[in-house]
Amino acid sequence: MNWTPDGDALRNRIALVAGATRGAGRGIAAALGEAGATVICTGRSSVSGNAGSDYDRPETIEETAELVTSLGGVGIPIQVDHLDIAQVRALADRIRDDHGAIDILVNDIWGAEILKGHPPTWNRPIWEHDLDDGLRILRLGVDTHLITAHALLPLLVSHPDGLHVEVTDGTKEYNDETYRISTFYDLSKVAVNRIGYCIGHELEPFGATAVVVTPGWLRSEMMLDNWGVTEDNWHAALDPGRSDGHPTAPPGFAESETPRYVGRGVAAIAADENRSRWNQRSVTSAELAREYGFTDTDGRQPDGWV
Repeated sequence: MNWTPDGDALRNRIALVAGATRGAGRGIAAALGEAGATVICTGRSSVSGNAGSDYDRPETIEETAELVTSLGGVGIPIQVDHLDIAQVRALADRIRDDHGAIDILVNDIWGAEILKGHPPTWNRPIWEHDLDDGLRILRLGVDTHLITAHALLPLLVSHPDGLHVEVTDGTKEYNDETYRISTFYDLSKVAVNRIGYCIGHELEPFGATAVVVTPGWLRSEMMLDNWGVTEDNWHAALDPGRSDGHPTAPPGFAESETPRYVGRGVAAIAADENRSRWNQRSVTSAELAREYGFTDTDGRQPDGWV
């Protein structure tokens, strides 16, 4: 399909993407930048140090902010640990001083990918898991979202038409019927769907909207590394005759998507004057692509949930 983003769709809108360092967070920040938004990019990994990040990864919030700007928006990096209540409150104070309010708040904080474990460790009963690791998953995947919403939503409801986005893995409908990897992982992802539902109930009287979005099989930086490929040659992961020592990806990887895809879904909702129809709903990037007509960066509309 021949689709291009509208570079002025979100011009002069102030967005904050919490957890913008990599993965879906970076993709969402980039897509908001494509639409002309000013995007505050927060996370722990910075050129000044990783501030206790659970990953030893090279990506930084400064890189994300630069990407936003290169795509036509304005990227602003701010290093924040979203488990630290004082830091998140200080972030809210800074935004209030610098911008007055925010129009779009995206809660994409995670940080527990390593704790989740690799596929051979999945589907073990709760008593075979390390309890500290399991509780850390909940701290990273649930507490961070609650702390961020508590501190920053007052900046969203100070004027009507705000949008709050929760990012998780799996829609409510899918997760209601499907066991997700482990008790701890499952609970963290189901909880985010419920957080979005509850916040939508609380935002409605203020003329604001809350929606939960989930990508499909995401070709994040970590996922590409896991399969030993890059975004330029990701199809090579499907080659059954690989001789580079890396395993062959399952056939479902053919329907994987870039982080920009779910980001374009968020940008489309934000630009929709009738966005309130999404309030309290849980939707996939593919559903949003079909609704709004956007594509991934390669012109496709993949759906990893079919």
